[in-house]
Amino acid sequence: MKITLLGTGDTTGTPLVGCTCPVCSEAATSGRGRLRTSLLVEHDGFKLLIDTSPDLRQQLLRVGAPHIDAVLWTHGHYDHFAGFNDFYRVQKYPPGYGAPPEVVAYMQEQFHFIRFAPPTRRNRMSRSRWGGLRITLGGAVNHPPAPTYGLLIEDGDTRIGYTADTNPDIPQRTKNLLDGCDLFFADALFPDGIMHPKHMNYSEAIALAGELHAKDFRLVHLSHKIGWDAPHIGYDGDTFVL
Repeated sequence: MKITLLGTGDTTGTPLVGCTCPVCSEAATSGRGRLRTSLLVEHDGFKLLIDTSPDLRQQLLRVGAPHIDAVLWTHGHYDHFAGFNDFYRVQKYPPGYGAPPEVVAYMQEQFHFIRFAPPTRRNRMSRSRWGGLRITLGGAVNHPPAPTYGLLIEDGDTRIGYTADTNPDIPQRTKNLLDGCDLFFADALFPDGIMHPKHMNYSEAIALAGELHAKDFRLVHLSHKIGWDAPHIGYDGDTFVL
């Protein structure tokens, strides 16, 4: 299995428009930055996108414009779905799935002209549907008021966990599901000392990775307040082969 971080930024990305803070200034002068968070998962020729950020066109061009076989949305917030229409005149719209049925219903309202998979209430997606991958939808993580779900991605040998947007108050059911992952991705919006009711800060995300006994982890969904050299953060373009 191969995982590529197409983007690691929050809803505004880095550099933030009009911002002259040290992080944004370095991004503007060095050319590096953070596109909105999205993951590309590849296994046996099957390519799955986890969320479709508003930067999707640029993200796909950076990785060679691959054909995408399916899309899975973690929740219905703009920075996690708005780029889906970038498939227009590029390829046939890939089938789109939402973690809970209400996410699919919401996407059907936003993109009424696109083919969607029927809403599902099954917790475990079949391995055949995902090109040899098995995807388990955990209990809802806590990102009020949007229903947001943790994901476990398995290929038979490797376990990848992803929390998407969440605060530290994750249900025990989801913790049990994501315990002991080979690689874990966690939302870490702000640095230490800044608390947010819908997201984790840097220390909270690291503490969660430790509580879940992750063998390795990266922090994503980072705001411009997170510096470029903090340990454990993900960078756009990071690739993991497991």
